[in-house]
Amino acid sequence: MIKPDFEKYPDGLVPVIIQDVDTNKVLMLGYMNDEAFERTNNQGKVIFFSRSKNRLWMKGETSGNFLFVNSISCDCDNDCLLIKAKPNGPVCHSGTDTCFGENNTNTDFLYSLEKIILQRKSNPAPESYTSGLFQKGINKIAQKVGEEAVELIIEAKDDNIELFKNEAADLLFHYLILLRAKDLEFNDIVQVLQERNKN
Repeated sequence: MIKPDFEKYPDGLVPVIIQDVDTNKVLMLGYMNDEAFERTNNQGKVIFFSRSKNRLWMKGETSGNFLFVNSISCDCDNDCLLIKAKPNGPVCHSGTDTCFGENNTNTDFLYSLEKIILQRKSNPAPESYTSGLFQKGINKIAQKVGEEAVELIIEAKDDNIELFKNEAADLLFHYLILLRAKDLEFNDIVQVLQERNKN
């Protein structure tokens, strides 16, 4: 396990950058002492040392918007931490996604949509179209992706850009459902493309 050098700082507090594991967006900056670091490792939720409160505090202890740890790494000087985490709601007390005032971008929305799709799979809702597709099985989901792809091709041959965009959205939505049916995420496919780009 990594161990930052807390003794480099007079107050024993190491800066910690929190990054969204899915979107790579920087969410916030906090500080940890040795105890906060150990508890974060043991509990799997980010725990900081609050300089204003002069005590340990778990992010989300009042709001419920916890930061679930995915990975922890140190910088090259061993005096700064990077934690990749899954946020359980807005990170900033002001209600924004980050403490830098940012809300979801168009790309971030794909990851939010994936979470909704996963919820529809894990907790089926009777009137949910998505839950219904999952219940019908992989063959029906794959068939829908094929149908939407054909409809997109047809619209591509015409000049109605609005119809084309709607069919493209339908295809992407059903593609995300297919990925989840195979227990994959969109990011898994992005990683394949990134690997190909290295060759």
